[in-house]
Amino acid sequence: MKQAEQKIYLASKSPRRRELLRQIGIDFELLLSEKEVDESVLPNEGPLDYVARVTRDKLESAQQTMILRQLPHRPLLSADTTVVIDHLILGKPASHEEAVQMITRLSGRTHQVLTSVAVGLTMGVETEIWQITQQSDVSFAALTTDAIEAYCSTIEPYDKAGAYGIQGLASMFISNIVGSHSGIMGLPLFETAQLLQKAGVRIL
Repeated sequence: MKQAEQKIYLASKSPRRRELLRQIGIDFELLLSEKEVDESVLPNEGPLDYVARVTRDKLESAQQTMILRQLPHRPLLSADTTVVIDHLILGKPASHEEAVQMITRLSGRTHQVLTSVAVGLTMGVETEIWQITQQSDVSFAALTTDAIEAYCSTIEPYDKAGAYGIQGLASMFISNIVGSHSGIMGLPLFETAQLLQKAGVRIL
């Protein structure tokens, strides 16, 4: 596939997002913020507002780094993924016990995966930002206690929101999805391509 003719900055540590951008031929350079973005949930903040805010904060923080370092101005992409069930946001589990609790909650039920993507372009003193949040429904089969314990004894759950990744071992738990497979991985490619095109990036 032809490479995009304009390189972008990617403000994300996720190897899955890098893999997905390469899948659609996007040339990118990592640009991580020097300041850690606060990803705690604000009081009375719903999941949609939360994931959109964190994504925008990541973008704006990386833009400040770009300006402070006097780097060439290019489109900059950020994203954040959140797993939601019963209006509860499931982050990355901090322990085996927390991972077991999360997977047990997901077992036999349908939950939502929200991925928000933002693309910013700074020209002079003006910055334009395009943003979209994509939602997918993911259904888990009913899991045995032994299966949950065995899965949570691997390294897989601990760097992923909701304690699982659709591209890993937990894929065998997923009975159905409605939405975007790439969005569940962390970057909905259809929506991402649309945003990048608005910022002037040639996809094909």
